[in-house]
Amino acid sequence: MTIKNPIITVAGHVDHGKTTILDAIRGSSVAEQEAGGITQKISFTLFPADMIRNRYPIIDKYKIKLDIPGFLFIDTPGHAAFTNLRKRGGSLADLAIVVIDINEGIKPQTAEVLRIMKSNKTPFVVALNKIDNISGWRKIRGVRVDPYQPKHRVSPLSTPSRALSTPDDELNENLKQSIESQAAIAKQTFDERLFMLIGALHNYGFEAELFYNIKDFTKKLALVPCSAKTREGIQELVMVLCGLCQKFLKERLTLGKEARGVILEIKKEKMLSYIEAILYDGKLKRNDIIAVATFDEPIISKVRTLEKIAPLSAKFQPVEEIEAANGIRMQLTEMNGIMPGLPFVIYKNNIEEIKKAFKKELTENIVLDKKGIIVKADSLGSLEAVLNILRSEGINVIRAGIGKINKDDISVAKASKKLDVLDGLVVGFNITPEEDIIENDVSIFCEDVIYKLVDKIKEWKEAKKAEIEREELMKIGTIAKLEILHQHVFRNSNPAVFGVRVYGKARAGISLIDEAGNEVGKIKAMQMQNESIKEATSGSEVAISIPGIAFDRRLKENRFLYSDVSEARFRELKKKKEILGSAEISILQEIAAIHRKKKATWGV
Repeated sequence: MTIKNPIITVAGHVDHGKTTILDAIRGSSVAEQEAGGITQKISFTLFPADMIRNRYPIIDKYKIKLDIPGFLFIDTPGHAAFTNLRKRGGSLADLAIVVIDINEGIKPQTAEVLRIMKSNKTPFVVALNKIDNISGWRKIRGVRVDPYQPKHRVSPLSTPSRALSTPDDELNENLKQSIESQAAIAKQTFDERLFMLIGALHNYGFEAELFYNIKDFTKKLALVPCSAKTREGIQELVMVLCGLCQKFLKERLTLGKEARGVILEIKKEKMLSYIEAILYDGKLKRNDIIAVATFDEPIISKVRTLEKIAPLSAKFQPVEEIEAANGIRMQLTEMNGIMPGLPFVIYKNNIEEIKKAFKKELTENIVLDKKGIIVKADSLGSLEAVLNILRSEGINVIRAGIGKINKDDISVAKASKKLDVLDGLVVGFNITPEEDIIENDVSIFCEDVIYKLVDKIKEWKEAKKAEIEREELMKIGTIAKLEILHQHVFRNSNPAVFGVRVYGKARAGISLIDEAGNEVGKIKAMQMQNESIKEATSGSEVAISIPGIAFDRRLKENRFLYSDVSEARFRELKKKKEILGSAEISILQEIAAIHRKKKATWGV
């Protein structure tokens, strides 16, 4: 029985230290070189078992048996495109490190990651990073800064030889003692933030505890306090990873017979296109023929070149054969139509079997509704992540796909809008619309963070719903207050024509009353700048005509006119006052006060 490398993804909120934690584990300085300190591309790191043992003697000290060949780490961007990398039957990651800044707690992207981990049933450990930022925290003697942590920019990853030798006497072998030895104020702050985090994790369905207090790791989520900067707790984090892999994942890590993988990215280098991928099972050889999934027919292609990621390096090495789990780079004879996040398998003239398997794999997590909005994303993993969260929020999706928003998406959205105005929406995650797409009749917006996208969808739906209700209410009764502009009387009678300043909304045809509640007449017509209009909004100054009255006899002493709202209409509007503006509510209150001078219970 051959054991393969467990795949470990490192995920969490932006700026909580995902890459620096991985830097501390592997002894490199990738974080310094990334634009803005945010991971710009996925990067995988192969950390062989012999290098783990040499770098972390604590593994042998506590007699942790290590049968796994090593770790394959995946450092992910903050968004869920890679956090939700999937393979047939579940998550691509065998184990995950969720990095949380102990001083900030669970942030929106952390919450996304936790939901995805729970949905995919991925085991994980929490790295409580940045303990060194706790006020008064001090590094206890014996805890060192990594001697391999560069003071200036170096190559993307340290060479294997630099990451091996770590003097045993420089290690603090008791993190618990270090925590307990802190000054009272620092220890109190640590405890408060720890308990708050444990409570927050409980709300997400996880029972968490400091790793050294856990007796049964199947029932508790392990928390490892650490600092990527000072390296406190890093060896304990690695020790927990080794222990969990050895005890709980060994049976799941048996190497299969046939090559299976997931496409990560398509990259160009010196005019050549390469595919970076994770081979998560089996063996792959150069010149093998593989089938890559699409939403249509599978792409059949030959592996022209094959490279594997070198241990603790960002460089690739040419190979004839590679064994899972590994980060690989390939050149294929046919690459058109290949998209990130889609699976590939070895092809053995079994196209029908592959079609059936791909169809099941691609559709098992993409459940669409008979009505709803349109969703596009940059990869299969991110699309599934968005759909899962939208489903949990009760938002229906009628169409979903990978790639830029196109004309077909707009056409479907227009048809969907005819069935329900609240479905006239196209959203994109980590993608943009095609250049010739114009936002016409339907709304379009894109985001690169799921929680922001979901918030936008909910806000848009609420605003659209309120707009529809307002329009319906306006049909029931127009709310208007008109200030008479006495200096602008254009005609005294037949009909009377004069200027008014509008508060609320005025329409031709509405009946008006004066400040005493007496009928004045109906607005026959309205003009603004010599142009006829049907309605005027708040702040507008317009001319109105009212037949059947003489201005000098009927309105000369009046300052305001109001729309004549019936008692029944008033009650209806009062029930929906949450969708009315403050100005409209104020006008309604004035109208009610006018009527209550004659009838005290009017509108009650």
